[in-house]
Amino acid sequence: MSTNFRAFRIHNDDAGYRGQIESMSADALSAGEILVKVAYSSINYKDALAGTGKGKILRQYPLNGGIDAAGIVAASTDPSFKEGDPVLCTGSGLSETRDGGLAEYARFDAKWTIPLPKGLNLRESMIIGTAGFTAGLALLRMEDNRQTPSMGPLAVTGATGGVGMLAIDIFSRAGYDVHAISGKQAHFDFLRDLGAVECIDRHQLVFSGKPMDSARFAGALDNVGGATLAGLLPLIVPYGNVAICGNAGGIGFESTVMPFIIRGVSLLGVASAGTARDVRDRVWERLSSDWKPRHLDRIATREVTLDQLPDIFGRMLAGESFGRTVVRLGDEK
Repeated sequence: MSTNFRAFRIHNDDAGYRGQIESMSADALSAGEILVKVAYSSINYKDALAGTGKGKILRQYPLNGGIDAAGIVAASTDPSFKEGDPVLCTGSGLSETRDGGLAEYARFDAKWTIPLPKGLNLRESMIIGTAGFTAGLALLRMEDNRQTPSMGPLAVTGATGGVGMLAIDIFSRAGYDVHAISGKQAHFDFLRDLGAVECIDRHQLVFSGKPMDSARFAGALDNVGGATLAGLLPLIVPYGNVAICGNAGGIGFESTVMPFIIRGVSLLGVASAGTARDVRDRVWERLSSDWKPRHLDRIATREVTLDQLPDIFGRMLAGESFGRTVVRLGDEK
């Protein structure tokens, strides 16, 4: 394809670090079997870090930003995909080692390309995006390790972030009582509308500091790490699971072995970007069926264009964003 298209392209060279809208050709895109006319992408915290240079996300330059993309196959050399097929891709090297989804066209590796599941349209798949996929992957890992609703409530920290909101919706849809932990009391009614049965102000959540404490949660999805993760572990019931997917509170934490050897608590890592293909397929099948979030249109609080990205990045890094931001790049739904 020789027609030029617009992309949010990130450079780091003698002229400095910069992300900007520019015109490029499909011939300049990263290699891959599937050329996709992108309909939607989404904005994650990782995208804001990459787009502004506030975080070391890209491993080579220049690259188009965006770790999520969904659209229509424009051309394919892989027999599993044909022109006109709706597809999506999250993580899998996008905006790290290959061009990402903040562009009107993208090229995917076939092994990481997901046929759009029945039960989702392209826009819905990007409201979910990496954030919802991370929450779904956490629940899959927990249930593979014998987590059940009958064990008790699941705590979700960082509950007003994209992962947190989608986790509340997904976990409650799966039959769990969800206790949302956040420092933003003004949004507690919104979190209850998503399915949280209890909202806990993190500023008033006091951990005892004991190696073991009275069990309060059957498990947790922790977006924070640091002291929050250390405080949660002694509160988990026997054989409950804590899935960790974020480090807003720091990359280190101090704990003891007691929750693990006395109650059999499991600490599960959630690394969505490099998830194996068979596991990806399982997660997306659930997210498009029995785990499909019920409040996607409410969680998607903004729909923007490429030109609005710098402002969105700045607001996100300043802690002013709320809900999911969808980027519209085409006309498809």
